[in-house]
Amino acid sequence: MSLTIKVLVGVFLGILLGLFINLSGLNSQDGWINTYIVDGLFFVIGKMFVNGLKMLVVPLVFFSLICGVCGIGNLSTLGRVGGKSFLLYMMTTAIAIAVAISLAVSVGLGEGMEFEEATSFTAKETPPLSEVIINIVPSNPIQAMANGDMLPLIFFSILVGISMLMLGEKSTPFVKGAEIANEIMMKMVTIVMAIAPYAVFALIAKSVAELGLELLIQLAAYVAVLVSALLIHLLFTLMIVLKLFSGLSPMIFLRKIRSAQVFAFSTASSNATIPVTLRTVTKRLGVDNAVASFTVPFGATINMDGTAIMQGVATVFIANIYGLELGVMGYLTVILMSVLASVGTAGVPGVGLIMLSMVFTQVGLPVEGIGLILGVDRLMDMIRTAVNVSGDAVVSSIVAKSEGSLDRGVYDDSMAGVEDAESLVIKNV
Repeated sequence: MSLTIKVLVGVFLGILLGLFINLSGLNSQDGWINTYIVDGLFFVIGKMFVNGLKMLVVPLVFFSLICGVCGIGNLSTLGRVGGKSFLLYMMTTAIAIAVAISLAVSVGLGEGMEFEEATSFTAKETPPLSEVIINIVPSNPIQAMANGDMLPLIFFSILVGISMLMLGEKSTPFVKGAEIANEIMMKMVTIVMAIAPYAVFALIAKSVAELGLELLIQLAAYVAVLVSALLIHLLFTLMIVLKLFSGLSPMIFLRKIRSAQVFAFSTASSNATIPVTLRTVTKRLGVDNAVASFTVPFGATINMDGTAIMQGVATVFIANIYGLELGVMGYLTVILMSVLASVGTAGVPGVGLIMLSMVFTQVGLPVEGIGLILGVDRLMDMIRTAVNVSGDAVVSSIVAKSEGSLDRGVYDDSMAGVEDAESLVIKNV
Protein backbone atom coordinates (compact mmCIF):
# COMPACT_ATOMS: atom_id res chain seq x y z
CA MET A 1 0.00 0.00 0.00
CA SER A 2 1.09 3.55 -0.67
CA LEU A 3 1.59 5.83 2.29
CA THR A 4 -1.62 7.71 1.45
CA ILE A 5 -3.68 4.50 1.68
CA LYS A 6 -1.98 3.57 4.95
CA VAL A 7 -2.78 7.01 6.36
CA LEU A 8 -6.44 6.73 5.27
CA VAL A 9 -6.64 3.33 6.98
CA GLY A 10 -5.18 4.95 10.10
CA VAL A 11 -7.83 7.70 9.94
CA PHE A 12 -10.67 5.15 9.59
CA LEU A 13 -9.43 2.93 12.42
CA GLY A 14 -8.82 5.98 14.59
CA ILE A 15 -12.41 7.14 14.10
CA LEU A 16 -13.78 3.69 14.99
CA LEU A 17 -11.66 3.38 18.12
CA GLY A 18 -12.38 6.96 19.18
CA LEU A 19 -16.13 6.44 18.85
CA PHE A 20 -15.93 3.19 20.82
CA ILE A 21 -14.02 4.86 23.66
CA ASN A 22 -16.41 7.82 23.70
CA LEU A 23 -19.71 5.95 23.44
CA SER A 24 -18.70 3.24 25.90
CA GLY A 25 -17.81 5.81 28.57
CA LEU A 26 -14.19 4.72 28.71
CA ASN A 27 -13.13 8.36 28.25
CA SER A 28 -14.06 9.34 31.81
CA GLN A 29 -11.54 11.76 33.26
CA ASP A 30 -10.44 9.43 36.07
CA GLY A 31 -10.43 6.24 34.01
CA TRP A 32 -7.20 4.52 33.12
CA ILE A 33 -8.15 4.41 29.41
CA ASN A 34 -8.38 8.19 29.31
CA THR A 35 -5.32 8.70 31.49
CA TYR A 36 -2.92 6.22 29.95
CA ILE A 37 -4.27 5.69 26.41
CA VAL A 38 -6.12 8.81 25.18
CA ASP A 39 -4.20 11.48 27.10
CA GLY A 40 -1.15 9.26 27.42
CA LEU A 41 -0.11 7.04 24.53
CA PHE A 42 -2.22 8.69 21.78
CA PHE A 43 -1.27 12.18 22.92
CA VAL A 44 2.46 11.40 23.05
CA ILE A 45 2.59 9.69 19.64
CA GLY A 46 0.51 12.37 17.93
CA LYS A 47 2.39 15.23 19.54
CA MET A 48 5.80 13.77 18.66
CA PHE A 49 4.75 13.38 15.02
CA VAL A 50 3.43 16.94 14.75
CA ASN A 51 6.54 18.26 16.51
CA GLY A 52 8.66 16.27 14.06
CA LEU A 53 6.94 17.99 11.14
CA LYS A 54 7.20 21.42 12.75
CA MET A 55 10.88 20.74 13.48
CA LEU A 56 11.46 20.72 9.73
CA VAL A 57 9.45 23.83 8.87
CA VAL A 58 11.89 26.66 9.70
CA PRO A 59 15.03 25.18 8.08
CA LEU A 60 13.01 23.86 5.14
CA VAL A 61 11.35 27.23 4.49
CA PHE A 62 14.64 29.07 4.91
CA PHE A 63 16.66 26.93 2.51
CA SER A 64 13.81 26.29 0.06
CA LEU A 65 13.04 30.01 -0.26
CA ILE A 66 16.72 30.82 -0.84
CA CYS A 67 16.88 28.08 -3.50
CA GLY A 68 13.60 29.30 -4.94
CA VAL A 69 14.72 32.91 -5.25
CA CYS A 70 18.09 31.94 -6.70
CA GLY A 71 16.45 29.40 -9.00
CA ILE A 72 14.12 32.04 -10.44
CA GLY A 73 17.27 33.67 -11.74
CA ASN A 74 16.48 37.38 -11.91
CA LEU A 75 14.69 40.03 -9.91
CA SER A 76 12.06 40.88 -12.54
CA THR A 77 10.83 37.28 -12.66
CA LEU A 78 10.84 37.18 -8.85
CA GLY A 79 8.62 40.26 -8.76
CA ARG A 80 6.17 38.65 -11.18
CA VAL A 81 5.96 35.38 -9.23
CA GLY A 82 5.50 37.16 -5.90
CA GLY A 83 2.92 39.59 -7.25
CA LYS A 84 0.85 36.91 -8.97
CA SER A 85 0.92 34.69 -5.88
CA PHE A 86 -0.17 37.48 -3.53
CA LEU A 87 -3.05 38.65 -5.74
CA LEU A 88 -4.34 35.10 -6.29
CA TYR A 89 -4.16 34.24 -2.59
CA MET A 90 -6.03 37.41 -1.60
CA MET A 91 -8.63 36.91 -4.34
CA THR A 92 -9.43 33.30 -3.38
CA THR A 93 -9.65 34.24 0.32
CA ALA A 94 -12.12 37.06 -0.39
CA ILE A 95 -14.25 34.80 -2.60
CA ALA A 96 -14.16 32.06 0.05
CA ILE A 97 -15.57 34.15 2.86
CA ALA A 98 -18.13 35.86 0.60
CA VAL A 99 -19.48 32.44 -0.45
CA ALA A 100 -19.51 31.26 3.18
CA ILE A 101 -21.46 34.29 4.44
CA SER A 102 -23.94 34.06 1.54
CA LEU A 103 -24.60 30.37 2.24
CA ALA A 104 -24.97 30.85 6.00
CA VAL A 105 -27.33 33.84 5.60
CA SER A 106 -29.45 32.07 2.99
CA VAL A 107 -30.19 29.11 5.30
CA GLY A 108 -30.70 31.31 8.38
CA LEU A 109 -27.98 29.51 10.32
CA GLY A 110 -28.47 29.81 14.09
CA GLU A 111 -31.94 31.34 13.99
CA GLY A 112 -34.25 29.95 16.67
CA MET A 113 -31.53 27.83 18.26
CA GLU A 114 -30.97 27.72 22.02
CA PHE A 115 -27.73 26.83 23.75
CA GLU A 116 -26.56 26.62 27.30
CA GLU A 117 -24.12 29.26 28.45
CA ALA A 118 -21.08 29.21 26.22
CA THR A 119 -17.80 27.84 27.38
CA SER A 120 -15.49 30.63 28.44
CA PHE A 121 -12.95 31.64 25.83
CA THR A 122 -10.21 34.16 26.49
CA ALA A 123 -8.95 35.68 23.29
CA LYS A 124 -5.36 36.73 22.98
CA GLU A 125 -4.83 40.38 22.31
CA THR A 126 -4.64 40.83 18.54
CA PRO A 127 -2.12 43.34 17.20
CA PRO A 128 -3.29 46.21 14.95
CA LEU A 129 -2.67 45.97 11.21
CA SER A 130 0.16 48.51 11.46
CA GLU A 131 2.01 46.27 13.92
CA VAL A 132 1.53 43.23 11.66
CA ILE A 133 3.06 45.15 8.76
CA ILE A 134 5.94 46.45 10.89
CA ASN A 135 6.71 42.97 12.24
CA ILE A 136 7.19 41.64 8.71
CA VAL A 137 10.72 43.08 8.97
CA PRO A 138 12.43 41.13 11.79
CA SER A 139 14.60 43.03 14.23
CA ASN A 140 16.26 39.71 15.02
CA PRO A 141 15.97 37.03 12.30
CA ILE A 142 17.38 34.35 14.60
CA GLN A 143 14.65 35.10 17.14
CA ALA A 144 12.04 34.97 14.37
CA MET A 145 13.32 31.51 13.42
CA ALA A 146 13.29 30.36 17.04
CA ASN A 147 9.70 31.58 17.51
CA GLY A 148 8.54 30.17 14.19
CA ASP A 149 7.29 33.58 13.01
CA MET A 150 6.65 32.82 9.36
CA LEU A 151 6.29 36.26 7.75
CA PRO A 152 9.55 37.64 9.22
CA LEU A 153 11.26 34.37 8.29
CA ILE A 154 9.95 34.57 4.72
CA PHE A 155 11.01 38.22 4.43
CA PHE A 156 14.53 37.46 5.68
CA SER A 157 14.89 34.36 3.49
CA ILE A 158 13.76 36.25 0.36
CA LEU A 159 16.10 39.14 1.21
CA VAL A 160 19.01 36.70 1.57
CA GLY A 161 18.11 35.14 -1.79
CA ILE A 162 17.84 38.55 -3.50
CA SER A 163 21.21 39.59 -2.07
CA MET A 164 22.76 36.38 -3.39
CA LEU A 165 21.31 37.08 -6.84
CA MET A 166 22.73 40.59 -6.80
CA LEU A 167 26.14 39.33 -5.67
CA GLY A 168 26.39 37.08 -8.70
CA GLU A 169 29.07 34.41 -9.06
CA LYS A 170 30.62 35.18 -5.66
CA SER A 171 27.56 33.63 -3.98
CA THR A 172 27.75 30.38 -5.99
CA PRO A 173 29.29 28.30 -3.13
CA PHE A 174 26.56 29.48 -0.74
CA VAL A 175 23.86 28.68 -3.32
CA LYS A 176 25.22 25.15 -3.73
CA GLY A 177 25.38 24.78 0.05
CA ALA A 178 21.74 25.88 0.37
CA GLU A 179 20.71 23.37 -2.31
CA ILE A 180 22.50 20.56 -0.46
CA ALA A 181 20.92 21.64 2.83
CA ASN A 182 17.51 21.66 1.15
CA GLU A 183 18.03 18.10 -0.09
CA ILE A 184 19.07 17.04 3.43
CA MET A 185 15.85 18.52 4.84
CA MET A 186 13.78 16.66 2.24
CA LYS A 187 15.47 13.41 3.27
CA MET A 188 14.52 14.18 6.85
CA VAL A 189 10.95 14.62 5.65
CA THR A 190 11.07 11.07 4.29
CA ILE A 191 12.25 9.75 7.66
CA VAL A 192 9.57 11.56 9.68
CA MET A 193 6.79 10.59 7.25
CA ALA A 194 7.53 6.90 7.70
CA ILE A 195 5.62 6.90 11.02
CA ALA A 196 2.69 8.91 9.65
CA PRO A 197 0.05 6.13 9.53
CA TYR A 198 0.54 5.28 13.21
CA ALA A 199 0.69 8.92 14.31
CA VAL A 200 -2.43 9.83 12.34
CA PHE A 201 -4.27 6.90 13.95
CA ALA A 202 -3.33 8.24 17.38
CA LEU A 203 -4.28 11.84 16.52
CA ILE A 204 -7.70 10.92 15.13
CA ALA A 205 -8.53 8.43 17.89
CA LYS A 206 -7.77 11.02 20.58
CA SER A 207 -9.82 13.76 18.91
CA VAL A 208 -12.90 11.57 18.39
CA ALA A 209 -12.67 10.03 21.87
CA GLU A 210 -12.79 13.49 23.43
CA LEU A 211 -15.28 15.11 21.04
CA GLY A 212 -18.34 12.95 21.62
CA LEU A 213 -21.70 13.05 19.84
CA GLU A 214 -23.85 15.33 21.98
CA LEU A 215 -22.28 18.60 20.92
CA LEU A 216 -22.02 17.36 17.34
CA ILE A 217 -25.79 16.87 17.30
CA GLN A 218 -26.40 20.33 18.77
CA LEU A 219 -24.12 21.91 16.19
CA ALA A 220 -25.17 19.72 13.26
CA ALA A 221 -26.47 22.69 11.26
CA TYR A 222 -23.29 24.70 11.84
CA VAL A 223 -21.12 21.75 10.85
CA ALA A 224 -23.24 21.00 7.75
CA VAL A 225 -23.12 24.58 6.47
CA LEU A 226 -19.41 24.95 7.19
CA VAL A 227 -18.50 21.66 5.50
CA SER A 228 -20.73 22.54 2.53
CA ALA A 229 -19.04 25.93 2.15
CA LEU A 230 -15.59 24.31 2.35
CA LEU A 231 -16.49 21.71 -0.27
CA ILE A 232 -18.03 24.34 -2.57
CA HIS A 233 -14.82 26.35 -2.36
CA LEU A 234 -12.59 23.32 -2.92
CA LEU A 235 -14.56 21.60 -5.68
CA PHE A 236 -15.97 24.61 -7.50
CA THR A 237 -14.30 27.95 -6.71
CA LEU A 238 -10.69 26.73 -6.66
CA MET A 239 -11.22 24.39 -9.62
CA ILE A 240 -12.82 27.18 -11.68
CA VAL A 241 -9.91 29.48 -10.81
CA LEU A 242 -7.44 26.72 -11.78
CA LYS A 243 -9.15 26.06 -15.12
CA LEU A 244 -9.72 29.75 -15.89
CA PHE A 245 -6.18 30.96 -15.19
CA SER A 246 -4.15 27.93 -16.26
CA GLY A 247 -6.27 25.66 -18.45
CA LEU A 248 -5.14 22.64 -16.36
CA SER A 249 -7.49 19.74 -15.65
CA PRO A 250 -9.23 20.03 -12.25
CA MET A 251 -9.87 16.26 -12.16
CA ILE A 252 -6.17 15.46 -12.48
CA PHE A 253 -5.39 18.07 -9.83
CA LEU A 254 -7.89 16.63 -7.33
CA ARG A 255 -6.51 13.11 -7.79
CA LYS A 256 -2.92 14.18 -7.28
CA ILE A 257 -3.38 16.53 -4.32
CA ARG A 258 -4.87 13.85 -2.06
CA SER A 259 -1.67 13.04 -0.17
CA ALA A 260 -1.20 16.66 0.90
CA GLN A 261 -4.89 16.94 1.82
CA VAL A 262 -4.73 13.84 4.02
CA PHE A 263 -1.73 15.13 5.95
CA ALA A 264 -3.28 18.58 6.28
CA PHE A 265 -6.44 16.97 7.64
CA SER A 266 -4.53 14.86 10.17
CA THR A 267 -2.26 17.63 11.47
CA ALA A 268 -4.61 20.66 11.12
CA SER A 269 -1.50 22.72 10.37
CA SER A 270 -0.62 24.33 7.04
CA ASN A 271 2.93 24.93 8.28
CA ALA A 272 3.43 21.33 9.38
CA THR A 273 2.16 20.17 5.98
CA ILE A 274 4.64 22.34 4.00
CA PRO A 275 7.08 19.44 3.41
CA VAL A 276 4.32 17.21 2.02
CA THR A 277 2.80 20.03 -0.04
CA LEU A 278 6.19 20.80 -1.58
CA ARG A 279 6.71 17.13 -2.46
CA THR A 280 3.25 16.84 -4.00
CA VAL A 281 3.40 20.10 -5.96
CA THR A 282 6.83 19.42 -7.45
CA LYS A 283 6.80 15.64 -7.94
CA ARG A 284 3.12 15.03 -8.71
CA LEU A 285 1.95 18.29 -10.33
CA GLY A 286 5.18 19.10 -12.17
CA VAL A 287 5.71 22.58 -10.72
CA ASP A 288 9.34 23.67 -10.95
CA ASN A 289 11.03 23.71 -7.54
CA ALA A 290 12.14 27.33 -8.05
CA VAL A 291 8.47 28.43 -8.10
CA ALA A 292 7.11 25.92 -5.57
CA SER A 293 9.82 26.79 -3.03
CA PHE A 294 8.44 30.33 -3.03
CA THR A 295 4.67 29.90 -3.47
CA VAL A 296 4.08 27.02 -1.02
CA PRO A 297 5.68 28.55 2.13
CA PHE A 298 4.23 31.93 1.12
CA GLY A 299 0.77 30.38 0.79
CA ALA A 300 1.02 28.49 4.08
CA THR A 301 1.43 31.89 5.75
CA ILE A 302 -1.04 34.17 3.97
CA ASN A 303 -3.52 31.79 2.28
CA MET A 304 -6.29 31.00 4.77
CA ASP A 305 -9.25 30.18 2.53
CA GLY A 306 -10.63 27.48 4.84
CA THR A 307 -10.14 29.62 7.93
CA ALA A 308 -11.86 32.57 6.25
CA ILE A 309 -14.84 30.34 5.42
CA MET A 310 -15.06 29.29 9.08
CA GLN A 311 -15.03 32.94 10.15
CA GLY A 312 -17.87 33.81 7.78
CA VAL A 313 -20.07 30.90 8.84
CA ALA A 314 -19.29 31.36 12.54
CA THR A 315 -20.03 35.09 12.38
CA VAL A 316 -23.51 34.50 10.93
CA PHE A 317 -24.12 31.63 13.38
CA ILE A 318 -23.18 33.57 16.51
CA ALA A 319 -24.91 36.79 15.34
CA ASN A 320 -28.20 34.95 14.82
CA ILE A 321 -27.98 33.08 18.14
CA TYR A 322 -27.47 36.35 20.02
CA GLY A 323 -30.12 38.10 17.92
CA LEU A 324 -27.72 40.69 16.52
CA GLU A 325 -28.11 42.20 13.04
CA LEU A 326 -24.84 42.98 11.29
CA GLY A 327 -26.25 44.26 8.00
CA VAL A 328 -24.46 44.57 4.69
CA MET A 329 -21.69 46.83 6.02
CA GLY A 330 -21.09 44.47 8.91
CA TYR A 331 -20.59 41.50 6.60
CA LEU A 332 -18.37 43.54 4.29
CA THR A 333 -16.28 44.39 7.35
CA VAL A 334 -16.07 40.70 8.20
CA ILE A 335 -14.80 39.95 4.67
CA LEU A 336 -12.18 42.71 4.86
CA MET A 337 -11.02 41.75 8.36
CA SER A 338 -10.77 38.06 7.48
CA VAL A 339 -8.63 38.79 4.43
CA LEU A 340 -6.34 41.08 6.44
CA ALA A 341 -6.21 38.66 9.37
CA SER A 342 -4.96 35.90 7.09
CA VAL A 343 -1.77 37.89 6.47
CA GLY A 344 0.75 37.16 9.18
CA THR A 345 -1.27 34.44 10.90
CA ALA A 346 0.63 31.27 11.66
CA GLY A 347 -0.65 28.13 9.94
CA VAL A 348 -0.90 26.08 13.14
CA PRO A 349 -3.79 24.19 14.78
CA GLY A 350 -6.41 26.37 16.50
CA VAL A 351 -5.19 29.70 15.14
CA GLY A 352 -8.58 30.23 13.48
CA LEU A 353 -10.13 30.91 16.89
CA ILE A 354 -7.65 33.72 17.50
CA MET A 355 -8.43 35.24 14.12
CA LEU A 356 -12.15 34.84 14.78
CA SER A 357 -11.91 36.74 18.07
CA MET A 358 -10.39 39.69 16.19
CA VAL A 359 -13.22 39.63 13.65
CA PHE A 360 -15.87 39.41 16.40
CA THR A 361 -14.35 42.37 18.24
CA GLN A 362 -14.29 44.45 15.08
CA VAL A 363 -17.99 43.90 14.27
CA GLY A 364 -19.22 44.04 17.88
CA LEU A 365 -20.12 40.39 18.47
CA PRO A 366 -19.54 38.85 21.93
CA VAL A 367 -16.25 36.96 21.91
CA GLU A 368 -17.79 34.55 24.44
CA GLY A 369 -19.86 33.16 21.58
CA ILE A 370 -16.77 31.42 20.28
CA GLY A 371 -17.23 28.99 23.15
CA LEU A 372 -20.23 27.52 21.34
CA ILE A 373 -18.10 26.14 18.53
CA LEU A 374 -15.11 25.05 20.59
CA GLY A 375 -16.33 21.46 20.76
CA VAL A 376 -16.23 20.95 17.00
CA ASP A 377 -13.47 23.36 16.07
CA ARG A 378 -10.72 20.74 16.09
CA LEU A 379 -12.53 18.62 13.50
CA MET A 380 -13.46 21.68 11.44
CA ASP A 381 -9.85 22.91 11.73
CA MET A 382 -8.70 19.68 10.14
CA ILE A 383 -11.08 20.05 7.18
CA ARG A 384 -10.36 23.72 6.54
CA THR A 385 -6.61 23.10 6.67
CA ALA A 386 -7.02 20.59 3.83
CA VAL A 387 -8.78 23.36 1.87
CA ASN A 388 -5.98 25.82 2.69
CA VAL A 389 -3.33 23.43 1.39
CA SER A 390 -5.35 22.78 -1.77
CA GLY A 391 -5.43 26.52 -2.39
CA ASP A 392 -1.65 26.69 -2.02
CA ALA A 393 -1.26 23.99 -4.66
CA VAL A 394 -3.76 25.66 -7.03
CA VAL A 395 -1.94 29.00 -6.92
CA SER A 396 1.44 27.28 -7.27
CA SER A 397 0.21 25.49 -10.40
CA ILE A 398 -1.28 28.66 -11.91
CA VAL A 399 1.83 30.75 -11.29
CA ALA A 400 4.14 28.00 -12.59
CA LYS A 401 2.02 27.59 -15.74
CA SER A 402 2.09 31.34 -16.41
CA GLU A 403 5.86 31.41 -15.97
CA GLY A 404 6.48 28.38 -18.18
CA SER A 405 7.74 26.49 -15.14
CA LEU A 406 5.22 23.64 -15.12
CA ASP A 407 6.04 20.28 -16.71
CA ARG A 408 2.76 19.38 -18.44
CA GLY A 409 3.97 15.84 -19.02
CA VAL A 410 4.38 15.29 -15.28
CA TYR A 411 1.02 16.96 -14.54
CA ASP A 412 -0.88 14.74 -17.00
CA ASP A 413 0.94 11.53 -16.01
CA SER A 414 -1.17 9.79 -13.36
CA MET A 415 1.85 7.84 -12.05
CA ALA A 416 4.36 10.70 -12.03
CA GLY A 417 5.95 11.18 -8.62
CA VAL A 418 3.86 8.52 -6.90
CA GLU A 419 6.90 7.02 -5.18
CA ASP A 420 8.30 10.40 -4.14
CA ALA A 421 5.08 12.07 -3.01
CA GLU A 422 3.07 9.18 -1.62
CA SER A 423 5.15 6.15 -0.78
CA LEU A 424 7.94 8.07 0.94
CA VAL A 425 9.73 4.83 1.75
CA ILE A 426 12.94 5.24 3.67
CA LYS A 427 15.81 4.28 1.42
CA ASN A 428 19.48 3.97 2.20
CA VAL A 429 19.02 5.12 5.77
